[in-house]
Amino acid sequence: GVHSRRSPIVRRKICVSIVICAVMADARTTLAKVMAPPATPKKMALSSSAFKDAEPIPADYTCAGKNISPPLAWKGVPENAQSLALIVDDPDAPTGVWTHWIVFNMPVDALNLTEAFTNSPSAASTKQGRNDFKQIGYAGPCPPAGKSHRYYFKIFALDTNLNLPAGASRTDVDAAMIKHVLSTGQLMGTYQRK
Repeated sequence: GVHSRRSPIVRRKICVSIVICAVMADARTTLAKVMAPPATPKKMALSSSAFKDAEPIPADYTCAGKNISPPLAWKGVPENAQSLALIVDDPDAPTGVWTHWIVFNMPVDALNLTEAFTNSPSAASTKQGRNDFKQIGYAGPCPPAGKSHRYYFKIFALDTNLNLPAGASRTDVDAAMIKHVLSTGQLMGTYQRK
């Protein structure tokens, strides 16, 4: 009767719906491939002649000593990098992550920062941000007595120069680096005040 004549139409509609759904699912898969995040960037190697990774930072580089920056060296800068940045912070601080040093717009052919780094005229493009001690430049580890803290020295290779002034905040530097990081490397040192 009437029912049997409609069945093929109903079947065709279901079939068309399945095809459309399959095409849409395929389009989503293709889009996901296009939108997939890039492969993890190759790591850079960051080291110091003053201490090894996960070892204590000598007192000279802390508030108990000369409070100068340690010597740092790196390798593995990507060929397409435009500038380098360095951030040093302490995730174990009582108030949350505490920033000790921010350096940015370092030239890509720089392979190190000397001990007791200060901006030299030859590195005119290099700028330093404001740390959480409200100072521009380096301020060494200075944790409460009795507890060992970890200090992360992190180098970033960027595909741009940051359009920020000297004295920029950590928040501003982090925001400016988003989507521009080509490669990173890190060195961790520990320090405990007596």
